[in-house]
Amino acid sequence: MAETSIDRLSEAADAVTQTETETRAGVAKATGILALGNVGSRVLGLAREIVLTNLFGASRAMDAFNYAIIVPKTLYDLLIAGHVNSAIIPVLSEVVTRDGQKALWQLVSILVSLVALIIAALVLLLEVFAPQVIIVVSGGSDPATQALAADVLRSVSPALIFLSLFAVLSGTLYALREFTLPALAGILFNASIVFGTLIFAPPLQAVLRSSGIGWLMTRPAEGIRAAAYGWLIGALVQFLRQLPGMRGVQFRINFNWRHPAVKQIALLYAPVMFSLVLDTFVRTFSYNLASQTGVGSVSYMNWATTLIQFPQGLVATAISIAILPTLARQSVLTEDLGFKNTLGLGLRLAITLILPATLGLFVLGTPIVRLLFEHGAFTAADTQITVHALRLYLIGLPFAAIDLLLVYAFYAQQDTLTPAVIGFGSLVWYMLVAVLLLPTFGLFSLMIADSAKHIMHALVSAFILWRRLKGFGDQRLFRTLLKTGAAALLMSAVALVIEPFGERMIGTSGAIREAVLVIAAGGVSGAVFLGAAFVLRIEELSWLWASVRRRLRS
Repeated sequence: MAETSIDRLSEAADAVTQTETETRAGVAKATGILALGNVGSRVLGLAREIVLTNLFGASRAMDAFNYAIIVPKTLYDLLIAGHVNSAIIPVLSEVVTRDGQKALWQLVSILVSLVALIIAALVLLLEVFAPQVIIVVSGGSDPATQALAADVLRSVSPALIFLSLFAVLSGTLYALREFTLPALAGILFNASIVFGTLIFAPPLQAVLRSSGIGWLMTRPAEGIRAAAYGWLIGALVQFLRQLPGMRGVQFRINFNWRHPAVKQIALLYAPVMFSLVLDTFVRTFSYNLASQTGVGSVSYMNWATTLIQFPQGLVATAISIAILPTLARQSVLTEDLGFKNTLGLGLRLAITLILPATLGLFVLGTPIVRLLFEHGAFTAADTQITVHALRLYLIGLPFAAIDLLLVYAFYAQQDTLTPAVIGFGSLVWYMLVAVLLLPTFGLFSLMIADSAKHIMHALVSAFILWRRLKGFGDQRLFRTLLKTGAAALLMSAVALVIEPFGERMIGTSGAIREAVLVIAAGGVSGAVFLGAAFVLRIEELSWLWASVRRRLRS
């Protein structure tokens, strides 16, 4: 009898180990695919910004473009994108786990039908009331900028329809744990913007300098519409690319908004939408504050944010989306230990990857900005401001990366109210810090406030989730933090020495110089980090490398 009990316990332990191994393998595969997609998307996103800065610089045209695209981006985040991770993936994961794929396809048909109808009506309103919308968004900007922004908004608004349909289809594929097509969609989107801008941008024209001495070759401000055309093409292309993943599925127009799962999605999303409405208000508030600090301030914010989004997308977003469907299924099946293990795995991976990325970008910010942006109309003075903004944003980046995983853990438990309440408090804190620091720090008060917001949100989320789960289990989070922090600090010290030494050695200026400097400093300091990680036995990197090697061999 005793031997039988021992055998059963051994079999149960083996089953748990096998399940955890399979979960790790699945998360590793999904994270790799998503990371690859994010890398490609961010690289082309940087290419997009490089093209725009070279063509238009920190100008009225760029400000108009940024004012215009913030409207569809905000509406997309508010009405659709927030649904995907907070409600659509958890609910669709539950439906396919409990009721099967036939029920899933019926629900997806309803979502596609409702989204297409609602967003089409919204686009029509934007076309009619574009000038009034831009006045609200742009605040204190001049009438010429507002008029140009309204024209750009009318050109880019139809992209909302394709973006929204893409979100529903990609959420469906994520719920089915099919990551490849949605992961690579961002590459197509940004590539379309780059090529669309280059194809449709008008030729250079000679303009008399304001001083009256000489001529300046530039492009007409109206040429920024080319980027809007690229935006529209990109949205269409990434939507169409998801259709092969729906092969064999018969979509039927169905406006049954009373479907129980639709109601469940709506209830889950209500708190998220409330927090996103507040975030929209705060974003408009931020743009208005930035517009009061001088021409180009909104562009500086966007350039710094573009660089921040690279490690954020590569690490936090990739890992969070990779573990969300698994967390949602484990929550449905009430696998508490599996839930903790999966969440702990994601947190350890995020810590291991985000700390060196943050410190590396902080130290090498100047040569990176020079390499990517300081060409054409983008000047050395623009580089200084952008780097300063970037470094202030970087203070909050590790907290933002960890916080995203914690928020997705709440979503997997179909709890969207708690993150919304925490988000409300953090937005109030952001506004308070920004207003108090604005007279002293000007534009940079917004970056300081942003980092303060992420720090507060992450700490509160971690505390509440830790109490709810009765601890995170034996996840060795603090040990991972100490080891990775030590290796990242050593890496940063090496980069601090190499960067000025490299500048003196190379001497000449230009893109080649900056590329050599970034590659040399980044390569040596990265090698130092990996060496320190090996000495300190950072298990997460070893496990991740082993998973990648197995993937390459298979």
